Amino acid sequence: MDRPALISALRARIARLDRSGGAAADGGQGIPLCESVDAALPGGGLSRAAVHEVLAAEPGAAAGFCALVLARAGGTVLWIAPEPDAWPPGLARFGLSPADLVLVQAPRPVDGLWAMEEALRCPGVAGALLVLRSLDLTAARRLQLAAEAGGAVGLLLRPDEEEEAGGGASAALTRWRIGALAGTGGAAAHDLGDPRWSLDLLRCRGGRPANWRVVWRGAAERLERDEDATEADQPARPVRAAATARRR
Repeated sequence: MDRPALISALRARIARLDRSGGAAADGGQGIPLCESVDAALPGGGLSRAAVHEVLAAEPGAAAGFCALVLARAGGTVLWIAPEPDAWPPGLARFGLSPADLVLVQAPRPVDGLWAMEEALRCPGVAGALLVLRSLDLTAARRLQLAAEAGGAVGLLLRPDEEEEAGGGASAALTRWRIGALAGTGGAAAHDLGDPRWSLDLLRCRGGRPANWRVVWRGAAERLERDEDATEADQPARPVRAAATARRR
């Protein structure tokens, strides 16, 4: 993990061990993503003790982005979904250790919301992710209050549906759309290279919408702005989600 991310994760872990709670004990620092993205976020990174929406324009890219955030939260994290579709070895590619990951199957939406709220309130949990299709404003506010109480980062992973992406009331601090670009691999069919993503910040309380083209350097566990990206780079069509696919 790169130095800023490692320091932030260690501070968050110490804060939970001290049970002093949340963003205040972390010195107000957010979860670092990469320099250019962090500069556009009010807290200098993705805010802890808050809920963020992630719209999956491409499921594998969105899962990888969420795994990166949870890995940098600095401790035990929960992945809550109706079906057990998360594949820990795939998520580990983005720095999320299986030892820190707890998978929760919640077939009914009400069960998933209950598990998410309880996880966010727990001072021993660094972050939690809930896979769902829709969420009313009352439930979203409850999750935000739970995150503020426990100090954890909450991620709501949702499909990128047109009616949801454009607007609608939300209690989440930020809303993102995550897509995939062609990898950095060579000519060989098996050489996929480093993943490249399109990050669209659709909404940010205290900030402005923005977009970036980034590349995940797995060997260094570092997210970088893709200096080689051009205007011609467009998010790829949805493909089988490598990070969440089950082994055959």
